Amino acid sequence: VQLQAFGGGLVQAGGSLTLSCAASGRTVSSYVMGWFRQAPGNEREFVGGISRSGRTTDYADSVQGRFTISRDNAKNTVYLQMNSLKPEDTAVYYCAADFERHNPGTFAHQYSYWGQGTQVTVSS
Repeated sequence: VQLQAFGGGLVQAGGSLTLSCAASGRTVSSYVMGWFRQAPGNEREFVGGISRSGRTTDYADSVQGRFTISRDNAKNTVYLQMNSLKPEDTAVYYCAADFERHNPGTFAHQYSYWGQGTQVTVSS
């Protein structure tokens, strides 16, 4: 499967962005999908994930209540709706796919396929 993340950009603190992750080669309904982010000098960290069915989601504490993951299997796309953005949300955001599990893992090594990343910059 090939993943392409897009939708990043520059936004003021308190604003919103929606990232999309489009998959090709195989339907996303076959995969757990996750979002990770990496800021300069930091390790890649889990943001959130969604199960194959879409019924289960999991979020990092830092984004809980502000970010929402959803999937549209008909469009082979997963979304990350980001609200109330903070400067500390600034990072390159990556989508990833895991074909081994049914529910989202929180570790990068649990995901086999990765998109190229999209930059999100939140200004104060």
